[in-house]
Amino acid sequence: MSVSLYSGKVARKLLFLQLMTFVLISAVFLLKSLEWSASALAGGLAAWLPSAMFMLFALRHQAQTPAPGRVAWSFAIGEGLKVVITIVLLIVALGVFKAEFIPLGLTYLAVLVVQILAPAVINSYRN
Repeated sequence: MSVSLYSGKVARKLLFLQLMTFVLISAVFLLKSLEWSASALAGGLAAWLPSAMFMLFALRHQAQTPAPGRVAWSFAIGEGLKVVITIVLLIVALGVFKAEFIPLGLTYLAVLVVQILAPAVINSYRN
């Protein structure tokens, strides 16, 4: 998520929409079983938590006036950390906690779809 391209307010709305997406999907999977619900929650957290951490990282660096070129490095480091954290969270969910793959994968993909589509929807309502 390129949070640095958005204002902090839009980024917070996007993160809130992502949070609500995986909480609602997890609640729906609770109708099947508690394991599926927990797996969906883990999949949503694997997509949402790195995005939230990246937003904090980007907004912290946005407050300062960095030298040219440092913005690109800051963005690259933030995205790299985001990818590593996502991989670690998915490995922990699947390997350690033995999460069910279907709800984990569906919820992870749903949060990513919200991440892609929500900025366009938010911006269309702002204008």
